[in-house]
Amino acid sequence: MVDKRRPTRRTGRRPGSPDTREAILAAARQAFAERGFDNATVRQIATAAEVDPALVHHYFGTKEQLFLATVQVPINPQELLPAVLAGGKDNVGENLVRTFIRVWDSPAGTAGAALIRSAMGSEWTARMLREFLTTQILRRVIRQLDMEPSEAPLRAALIASQMAGLAMMRYIIKLEPLASAPAETIIATIAPTIQRYATGPL
Repeated sequence: MVDKRRPTRRTGRRPGSPDTREAILAAARQAFAERGFDNATVRQIATAAEVDPALVHHYFGTKEQLFLATVQVPINPQELLPAVLAGGKDNVGENLVRTFIRVWDSPAGTAGAALIRSAMGSEWTARMLREFLTTQILRRVIRQLDMEPSEAPLRAALIASQMAGLAMMRYIIKLEPLASAPAETIIATIAPTIQRYATGPL
């Protein structure tokens, strides 16, 4: 005889619940870390989380939005790129540094500093941060500026190295007089280097 008081175990996909969002995020972290942003798919993530792909879109929208939630970056690059790219190639150096300082001087800068500190001590975070910089920022800048394909990866990496160095020294290590220098001073001195990396001879 079957004990009717004993609950039967449910099979199949997980329904929407308070735990569903965290299950999706956990599956996404593993997928993005193992396969990278380009090769991870919403269907793969949904399968690992035991949910329907529609629930992934319900909670997070697009794959890009899911990735941003996974990395926990404090900004959405799509909202910043118009300001960086305004005026075309000839203004990208100044625009990039100005936008960078504006973001880091805002409350988002605190979260950004925490992310960089975490990346320094965690290979997983470092891998995810590289994916974020490569797929969400640098790739878009390269596309919009129509860089020479053979030079684009090096130019993008040089720009990233300069901006990461600025973040580290001004906002994390707080090296003086860089840490307290006026924004316009930083823009005037660093923007020409960024402009050369973007459009000048290498």
